[in-house]
Amino acid sequence: MDIRLINIGFGNIVSANRVISIVSPESAPIKRIISDARDRGQLIDATYGRRTRAVIIADSGHVVLSAIQPETVANRFVTSKEVQTDA
Repeated sequence: MDIRLINIGFGNIVSANRVISIVSPESAPIKRIISDARDRGQLIDATYGRRTRAVIIADSGHVVLSAIQPETVANRFVTSKEVQTDA
């Protein structure tokens, strides 16, 4: 199994194999997920003090906050996968 790493901004990287979803932080259910993860100690804030624009949910229950748009993160997944299949 290959390990694919995705840049989520400011030099922070997540394992693409562990990501379940990438969502916008605007809805109340997502805000609740963020709050619950903070309470459990499974919230990773990778925004460097900037506004949260994407919430990445991992299969381990960890929630990662990113300051880049969800579409940008998703495009990096697609680009990484294309590069891997071409090699």
